[in-house]
Amino acid sequence: MEMNASYTSFVAVGDSFTEGMSDLLPDGTYRGWADLLAERLAARTPGFRYANLAVRGKLIGQIVDEQVGAAAAMGADVVTLVGGLNDTLRPKCDMVRVRDLLEEAVERLAPSCKTLVLMRSPGRSGPVLKRFRPRMEELFAHVDALAARHGALVVDLYGSSVLSDQRMWDVDRLHLTTEGHGRVAEAVWQTLGLDAEADWQALLPPAMRTNWAARRAADLRFARRHLGPWIGRRLTGRSSGDGRPAKRPELLPYEPPAG
Repeated sequence: MEMNASYTSFVAVGDSFTEGMSDLLPDGTYRGWADLLAERLAARTPGFRYANLAVRGKLIGQIVDEQVGAAAAMGADVVTLVGGLNDTLRPKCDMVRVRDLLEEAVERLAPSCKTLVLMRSPGRSGPVLKRFRPRMEELFAHVDALAARHGALVVDLYGSSVLSDQRMWDVDRLHLTTEGHGRVAEAVWQTLGLDAEADWQALLPPAMRTNWAARRAADLRFARRHLGPWIGRRLTGRSSGDGRPAKRPELLPYEPPAG
C-alpha cells in the first residue's frame, strides 16, 4: 500500500453500519464512519467526491440488486463494501447464498475502482454475538478469501477488543456510538495507507460495575424499545429501510453538513 496515497473519490456500499446509525446529528440525520472518512479525505484533496448508497436494514441480496451496479458505474478511487451481517442475524440464513452474493458484489466492484475495502464487522460482546458467532466467522473467512483473490483491503474490526466493549454500542445494542464510528473511520484511514492520527484500538478505562437491578432495568427497556420492534419486523418481512433512499446517491463534491 502506498503511504500517504491520494484519493479523489469514495463510494460507500452497505447497510445501517455504513449509513451511520447511531451517530446522530442535531438535525436528526446520521453521520457515521463513512461520512467522517469522506470529510478527512476531502480535507486533503480539492474537488473530492463522495457517495453513500448504504441503507439501513438491507440484506446482501438487496445490496447487490440496489447498490452494487450503481457503485461500479461511478468508477471511484475507493469503494467500501460491508454487507451480509444482517443476513447472519436472521433465524433462517442460507450461508451458501450469502457467500455467493458477496462474491458477486466483490467481482463486480473490484474492477471498477482503484481500491476496494472490505471489513470484518465489529460485534458487541454478549449473548447475541455468542449465538451468531459461527455464522459471522464463516462470513468473515469468506471476506478474507475474496480480498486475497481480488486484491482488496480488509479492515479487521471484529478482532478489536475495544469495539466489542458494550460502551461502544448504542442503547439498541446493534449500532456503534459516535466514538465507535470515529474509531472505525480511523481504522479505514490507516488501512488506506494514510498516517495515523489516533490509536483506534486504545482500550477504554475500566468500566464501573452496575448493580443487578440497574442491569435488569436496562434489559427491559432494551427489549421494549428495540428488541420487540426488531422481532416484529422479522416476523412480518418488513425492514427499517423499506422505502428509504440513500442519503448521498450521487458521486458529488463533498460538502460537510451545515453547523
